[in-house]
Amino acid sequence: MKRNAIIIAVLLALMVLGGFFLYRAGYDRRVPNFRTRFELYIRPGTSVQDVMDSLLVPGRYRSAESLHRTVGRLESVQPGHYTIDPGCASMYVARMLAGGWQTPVNLTVSGSIRSTRALARKIGAQMLVDSKDVLSFMKSADSLEKYGVDTSHVFCLVLQDTYQIKWTASVRDIFDRLAAEHDSWWTQERQKQAKKLGLTQNEVVTLASIVDGESHYQPELPRIAGVYLNRLRKGMKLQADPTVNYCFGYKLKRILKRHLEYDSPYNTYKYEGLPPGPISCPPKSCLEAVLNPEKHNYLYFCADPSFNGSHRFAATFEEHQANARAFQQALSNRKK
Repeated sequence: MKRNAIIIAVLLALMVLGGFFLYRAGYDRRVPNFRTRFELYIRPGTSVQDVMDSLLVPGRYRSAESLHRTVGRLESVQPGHYTIDPGCASMYVARMLAGGWQTPVNLTVSGSIRSTRALARKIGAQMLVDSKDVLSFMKSADSLEKYGVDTSHVFCLVLQDTYQIKWTASVRDIFDRLAAEHDSWWTQERQKQAKKLGLTQNEVVTLASIVDGESHYQPELPRIAGVYLNRLRKGMKLQADPTVNYCFGYKLKRILKRHLEYDSPYNTYKYEGLPPGPISCPPKSCLEAVLNPEKHNYLYFCADPSFNGSHRFAATFEEHQANARAFQQALSNRKK
């Protein structure tokens, strides 16, 4: 009897112990162990202990023991960006970090982008890649050959938009993503619109970059595009101030007559037609303005004397001179 009691006691103890381990395993696998949603960025070379320090922030977790049993026992973690939700169990997080199950980040290309250096900085600030590597990629004809552009037409490949992509993506992966969006945006309909205007895709982007440099007043963009298209049809020089500023690295606060003589194929006061490539990375609104220009007979425009960001347009040089005098007078009055 005594022996049977001992056996029963041992079996009960084993059952309790087994139940305890089963409970812990179930907790680690199924029970949510986080109180808040947070973003975890793991750089190459980050240790498991460093990750544990990031997870074991007061108020962020429910059971430290569960994290030690799962994440804490990993041999290594994969670099990347991970979103940890309140519904995540410890074991899921451990598998996520060990397997590299990343959450894509938003790479936003927007705003004033007037140089490849500026674009490289924008990408480098949001992704794991070094901006220097991005710039080197854009300055390499061999790197860009795959996309059918050269170093002077990088902005023809890049659309201002927000892209979902892995934070650890290589420079090549990033440009593959940009190229895919570019190809998707240039639908057959848009290609037909460009052809109807007598422009290539790259020329559309180049003209859009000039329109972008002239105005940020959205309602006027198609009208400004129409002015430049009218000039192109008549064989007139575009005489676009933004192209002159581009020649001086956008450092000019005022463009003077001597600047107009600067010898560069990008100077549209000196050379007819479009410049060799875009002078910035234009937003989609400017691309659409070029593809859908306002039809009119205007050949000139200058800033409106009200200084509200709009312009006055003219079909003749005489009208344009009158508009220019009105603006200069308003400018002089403003300085008094």
